[in-house]
Amino acid sequence: MIIDVHTHINNYHEDRVVSLEECLNLLTETMQENKVDYSLVLSSYKVNEHRPSTKKVVEAISGRDNLGVVAGISYLNYTHRDLKEISEFLDEGLIKGLKLYPGYEPFYPNDKRLQVVYDMAAEYGVPVMFHSGDTYSPTGRIKYSHPIHIDDVAVDFPELKIVICHVGNPWIKDCMEVVYKNKNVYSDISGLVLGDFSYKFEKFMKKELEEMITYAGNPQYLLYGTDWPISNMHSYLNFMKQLDLPDEKKELILWKNAADLFKIDVSKF
Repeated sequence: MIIDVHTHINNYHEDRVVSLEECLNLLTETMQENKVDYSLVLSSYKVNEHRPSTKKVVEAISGRDNLGVVAGISYLNYTHRDLKEISEFLDEGLIKGLKLYPGYEPFYPNDKRLQVVYDMAAEYGVPVMFHSGDTYSPTGRIKYSHPIHIDDVAVDFPELKIVICHVGNPWIKDCMEVVYKNKNVYSDISGLVLGDFSYKFEKFMKKELEEMITYAGNPQYLLYGTDWPISNMHSYLNFMKQLDLPDEKKELILWKNAADLFKIDVSKF
């Protein structure tokens, strides 16, 4: 079984408007080709013709049992109405988590303005995912997306489940320490590459992740994710095959950790 905890249906090329239905169909076709059983779709911190709102994504995936939604929240622009809508989705079980984008937006994760978000996530028992590490856009400010800043949130909100996206790449060792130290912190391996892994980069990243697991122990904190369509699903699964880990540990990463953390009912697929 495979659960991809990190996909998007944003239109990143923006040379033409692509319908939400087209994006979802392409995602599900790509999942089927790669035998991926379930994916989480992360909505953006901004909404425009290329980036659908959480509400639109929730409505669009209705009836697609192999997809779930993680609600993107804008630090700069969220309102009480946004939080009310998200709480209603949480009440109805329509979203699986929340996502914040430090680095793309200029804030540190321990900003007091976010306490209401963390309290809500803890109350509903859903994780908060944080963009971490390098930004896809050169206009991002990476001082905000260093994984070390997640430690403050983990300590201040011990009941909150946290996911450091992209293993904080290139600060994987710093991410490793935050994960090792805080039992409420997880990390996904998404977005490590644009498109396909090259042989040299695959070899480099394989060593980095294996060292992380050696340091932080049994990978009950590590989640499989791709960042599709930015990263290629087939290339990612091939990368997973290269990891020098026993099958039971790969299973934890590929689906078991995610099913437990995001409360995904695997009996449906």
